[in-house]
Amino acid sequence: MTSGHPLAHIVKAYDIRGVVPDQLDAAGVAALGAAFADVIAHPDGAPAVVVGHDMRPSSPELAQAFASGAAARGVDVVLLGLTSTDGLYYASGALGLPGVMLTASHNPARYNGLKLCRAGARPISLESGLGQVRDLALAILDGTGPDEPRGVGSVSTQDITVAYGRHLRELVPLDRIRPLKVVVDAGNGMAGHTVPVVLTDAGGLPALPLEVIPLYFELDGTFPNHEANPLEPANLVDLQRAVVAHGADLGLAFDGDADRCFVVDERGEPVSPSAVTALVATREVARAVAAGARAEEVAVVYNVISSATVQEVLDEIGARGVRTRVGHSFIKAVMAQESAVFGGEHSAHYYFRDFWFADTGMLAAMHVLAALGGQDAPLSALVSTYDRYVSSGEINSTVADPSAALAAVRSWSEAQGLTLDELDGITATHAAASGPHWWLNVRSSNTEPLVRLNVEADDRATMEQVRDRALAVIRGEHP
Repeated sequence: MTSGHPLAHIVKAYDIRGVVPDQLDAAGVAALGAAFADVIAHPDGAPAVVVGHDMRPSSPELAQAFASGAAARGVDVVLLGLTSTDGLYYASGALGLPGVMLTASHNPARYNGLKLCRAGARPISLESGLGQVRDLALAILDGTGPDEPRGVGSVSTQDITVAYGRHLRELVPLDRIRPLKVVVDAGNGMAGHTVPVVLTDAGGLPALPLEVIPLYFELDGTFPNHEANPLEPANLVDLQRAVVAHGADLGLAFDGDADRCFVVDERGEPVSPSAVTALVATREVARAVAAGARAEEVAVVYNVISSATVQEVLDEIGARGVRTRVGHSFIKAVMAQESAVFGGEHSAHYYFRDFWFADTGMLAAMHVLAALGGQDAPLSALVSTYDRYVSSGEINSTVADPSAALAAVRSWSEAQGLTLDELDGITATHAAASGPHWWLNVRSSNTEPLVRLNVEADDRATMEQVRDRALAVIRGEHP
């Protein structure tokens, strides 16, 4: 591997992201296209690959470069043009083809990247093909790659946006809900392209009983209004104000490539992604049971820092909860192993068996709309059942030695008599017969000297007390 080339350092666990053109340019992406053809498409027997891109200024050129590289290795290419990441997953699943999405999600405008999948939207991680794609692309760039001819593939175009919208509407019908007013903040990202087709009649699909109030639907990869990352509270402020100002029933915020969705209630208050996970899980389990499954056979996947509410709700409805590590490659793999109907993460990624086990923020949003529109209570009342505890959110600490910090937390937890598990980092649980219940999780970053802390408790005072003690231990201060 030519470690001196910038491409060597921007291939992550399950995607590629780098600064354009310093780390990622047309030549590098063309090499990735050729490598993808040789490592993924040809061995898998795929007759073609699908390529989509977001609204970043560099995305059209890079999509064309990837297509040229793949076509030069004898693979036909279907260019989707502008689409969301879950639109790319739809195309991969519906057409049965491997695919690539040119996007850097919520990263700043100077970045771009690639998300790769096999046919049926199956994920590709560093261990399951991405590392090989990287290595072959680097060999091609330094002139040591294969040069045997494979013919030249064709390049065609296909717009799948309406078909994608129709498919989602079939999974979650919204035509019979009560009328709802919803503010949608697209953050100048790809939701500005997909929401009008899926939730209105802009793409020619029948009108729905929804009044959609758009915020920042203009596609602009420079993100002139705010970052397209709804997990950052500052990026929700405009949506929260608009929901209250318009007297809307709820607000939806999408990230740059529109595969994540964050929800705001009618008061402008954020709805925890764990509450959304529990709500959607309840609906998906009910749908599976209605189709003939027994509840105890129906699995739902969630990660270690999801709220305890998720497992409690699954216990209450008799379904099977499966806890996994943080990260979409892990949750997708476990979902496939368990044939889980649904999976949810704290990061507002939501995964569906009926969507090829892939993540789609739009489908999760439609579940929330269907649940809200199927009864008369406001969203705040509806989700209160699924929001039972107080959470710290994820807190990052920069430390010199993450392993030592985790060891200190383990020692401190053992001294407190807490129950420990190490599925992902350290999770310590206080579940005494008397007194408040709480848990914490600490994990180290794979790429930075960071330790991540999450705490959840019965009440705010307990959460803050545990949070402060844990941070002191992590940072080497006196608890």
